[in-house]
Amino acid sequence: MLSVYLLRHGETSYNADGNRYCGRTDIGLTLKGIKQAETVNGQLNGKHIDAVYSSPLSRARITAEIATDKQVITDDRIIEVDFGQWEGKTKEEFYKEDPQSWNDWAVNPGTAKAGRTGESGDEIVNRVDAFFTEMLEKHAGETIVVVGHNGINRLYMAHKLGMPLKNYRRIFQENSAITFFELDDKGEFTLKKLNA
Repeated sequence: MLSVYLLRHGETSYNADGNRYCGRTDIGLTLKGIKQAETVNGQLNGKHIDAVYSSPLSRARITAEIATDKQVITDDRIIEVDFGQWEGKTKEEFYKEDPQSWNDWAVNPGTAKAGRTGESGDEIVNRVDAFFTEMLEKHAGETIVVVGHNGINRLYMAHKLGMPLKNYRRIFQENSAITFFELDDKGEFTLKKLNA
């Protein structure tokens, strides 16, 4: 059994500015984002945590450092989605430019490439699932904190819950809110808390 506190990073200026697709663009936290991470620190205070992992992007790594006061191990497999031509744009902006790329993604993100040149949902799920499979082996019987991103976290949870990937946007994960799940010895996923 592996217990996981899964976080989305704190607020960034892209989140605050009409929810621009940040993807691999490495931007930091806003003051609100820092305060959100500090709030999580209070929520996790006193809980036993064996290890902390984060995406290598600064918004996730800094959230992890503030939220846990522990050494943070970064892993490229939990970096945010490569959104291709959507990077730095709001949905309204890129939809006007190329509605077909969004429509393809909305219908079947498993095989469609985000922003035409980015990753497919299947590629994302495979790398994130490989990360958590390794964590289950490495930290069996332990509790870890993982700080990732809105896109990868929701796609992974949709996959593990048996949802069609096109429904991943029906899962809402707030900035720096705690989601808690367990993976049993066979990798079966149980969602215990969402946005606690």
